[in-house]
Amino acid sequence: MSHNLQDLTQALLEAARTAGAEAADAMAVQGTSLSIDVRGGKLEQAERSEGVDIGLRVLLGQRQANVSASDTRPATLTALAERAVAMAREAPEDPHIGLADPGELAQSWDVAALELSDPTAEPSPADLQRDAEAAEAAALDVAGVSQVQASSAGYSSRHIHIAASNGFSGGYARTDRGLSCVAIVGEGTGMERDYDGDSRIFQSDLRDPQEIGQRAGERAVERVGAQKPPTGTYPVLFDERISSTLLGHLLAAANGMSVARGSSWLLGKLGEQVLPEGLSVTEDPHRARVPGSRPFDAEGLPTRTRHIVENGVLTGWTLDLATARKLDMASTANAKRGTSGPPSPGVWNTALTQGEATRDDLLAQMGTGLLVTSMIGSTINPNTGDYSRGAAGFWVENGQISHPVNECTIAGSLPEMLRRIVPANDARLHLSRVVPSLLVEGMTLAGN
Repeated sequence: MSHNLQDLTQALLEAARTAGAEAADAMAVQGTSLSIDVRGGKLEQAERSEGVDIGLRVLLGQRQANVSASDTRPATLTALAERAVAMAREAPEDPHIGLADPGELAQSWDVAALELSDPTAEPSPADLQRDAEAAEAAALDVAGVSQVQASSAGYSSRHIHIAASNGFSGGYARTDRGLSCVAIVGEGTGMERDYDGDSRIFQSDLRDPQEIGQRAGERAVERVGAQKPPTGTYPVLFDERISSTLLGHLLAAANGMSVARGSSWLLGKLGEQVLPEGLSVTEDPHRARVPGSRPFDAEGLPTRTRHIVENGVLTGWTLDLATARKLDMASTANAKRGTSGPPSPGVWNTALTQGEATRDDLLAQMGTGLLVTSMIGSTINPNTGDYSRGAAGFWVENGQISHPVNECTIAGSLPEMLRRIVPANDARLHLSRVVPSLLVEGMTLAGN
């Protein structure tokens, strides 16, 4: 069943006004998702979901409440609004909540230029199954692969509309087509696995299934005979597949919510050096065909390109309206939300300055150390930045990969690690978070 999401959000706002709300904003999402898993050349699981979710936030003075539902009947909208207003009357006061002033709102935007939705037809379950089967078969064709743990293909489409009583109303559509494969080598305690996958907005951009399956198999075979590395202090090269996690820790610490709570290791470091000179972290929400692009944020503010870190110096926090008011600053138009909760700050597309060296150049530079290709678990102290994670990858001797390693822990201090990173030039530019392989000197390894 098709819904007019703009009309639906306006009906929610009208129901809120009738129920006694002084201000309100509403969100409606109509989505479809389809996923296929194959195993042993046969269909193992197929799932499809579709529906409409709605969310309403009402404000009474400095009190607010949020309600959500998946029923869009008029009677439900009325009951939802009445319940929200009743909840708001009992909620604690928050001096920082409130909608944007009308003059702050986005007035025009070009959704088409962002290319967030593929206009081609939704793939059939048979199409997805063929992709998953092709990837599995390619992985099994790699000598040494004993089985494929999972080969999965999926598609999703969402239409989103946001409206508020301050006059804002806007929406856009999003699509995603993905494929992944996990290959296994060995048996028992000697079993190792690795993966490959791709996810794109446009189906025509998706990598070939055979390529994905073959690469998953080759990566798994490369891990045969993994052993623990020696314990000590060594350089660590974070492979491009997982290097974005380091940037993720920096972005989390720069989130205005963490800063406002006083639980960020970046607290008090605004205007200080947090990365090596010459490196910047740039946020660009207007990149075409990239998942993190948005014409406006969840509070109706126009998104824009900004530097989070410029030439190594931390230049600002990631803020929505409420956290900006808490910190006596202006919103950076980074409000995100779902139907079940109020807005909160989050980043859009981000990119770390790339270097000039290749990954092989950095391997040669590190001499002896660890190339990390996967990590498990996470112990990150949000207040101090103390860092400890389980890791696997390859041991490097004299600048050359020697053998695979597993069951080790890498540890250090995030503030110190980030100030001495050396980037390669191998970042994938189609990702929402563009980060190359990163070399970090002097990390602590716990292995044998």
